[in-house]
Amino acid sequence: MIRTVAVNSDYQMMKDVEVSELVKGDYLWYWIDFHQPTDDEIELLRNPLRFHPLAVEDCIFTLQRPKLDYYEECTFFVTQALNLETITKEEVDIFLADKFIVTFHHNPSSEIDEVWKRFYLTKSIEQWNPSLVFYHVVDKMVDNYFPLVYRIEDTLNELDENSKGRTMEILLDELFDTRHDLLSLRHTVTPMRDLIYRIINSQRLTLTKDRVEYFSDIHDHLLKLTEMVEANRELTTDIRDSYISINSHQTNHVMKVLTVITTIFMPLTFIAGIYGMNFENMPELTWDYGYFATLFLMFIIGFGMSFWFKKKGWFK
Repeated sequence: MIRTVAVNSDYQMMKDVEVSELVKGDYLWYWIDFHQPTDDEIELLRNPLRFHPLAVEDCIFTLQRPKLDYYEECTFFVTQALNLETITKEEVDIFLADKFIVTFHHNPSSEIDEVWKRFYLTKSIEQWNPSLVFYHVVDKMVDNYFPLVYRIEDTLNELDENSKGRTMEILLDELFDTRHDLLSLRHTVTPMRDLIYRIINSQRLTLTKDRVEYFSDIHDHLLKLTEMVEANRELTTDIRDSYISINSHQTNHVMKVLTVITTIFMPLTFIAGIYGMNFENMPELTWDYGYFATLFLMFIIGFGMSFWFKKKGWFK
């Protein structure tokens, strides 16, 4: 689907103009949005828009790294939005020039829809231009990164508070899922941060020079997001290490108690083993009180060793 809007010399908004008319017409500027385009609609990028074949190829083959390329007729941007539900990257390609902005995306884009609606409802159309549309679209993309980071932080806080009530397998599964989400975020935030840095410092990109402060603000947001993602990754490692340490401590305590119990029974087993031998010349076997004396001796040894181990604190 393609939707178009143009601004004429009288600052009037012209809606749903044919692409061929936009290219040939005398407009101050226009915006074309390719939303889940068909193959025939993709051909419009080649003719009549006549974009560079490499840029068209980048639009067709998705999941390019965020970047900008300079061409004779325009500047081409590859940006990445994030799906709020699946935390997957969704590419949005943008062609920017003095008189037009063309957005291209294979997936629904809430950011572009929101900016499109905002432009439709504006009462100061003369203040809008392609670079302003570009800024708002990128700004909305970056703003939508924050809810994902906050949601992951809430998940980590819940894991940290309730880690004792989970088995190690469940906890590790949840931690690794969270780390995977954070990795996806980092693979999006970091390239976008580098892209915005190039936009701010580019000498060839003149269209955004009057909005350097605004793009610097986006860059600051991306720096903050980078720090939050890295901090949360470290937190997942700390939670994992802490839980493993607690689990190891509990295992060591169980092993210590079992070792103490085994140690107590070692002399008792030794005595039982001696008197379990079938020799004829064992004086204690014919003694009337031999059975009771042996039990009493075993009781004294077991009780004495238990008392001594408890005094040493080995049962704690």
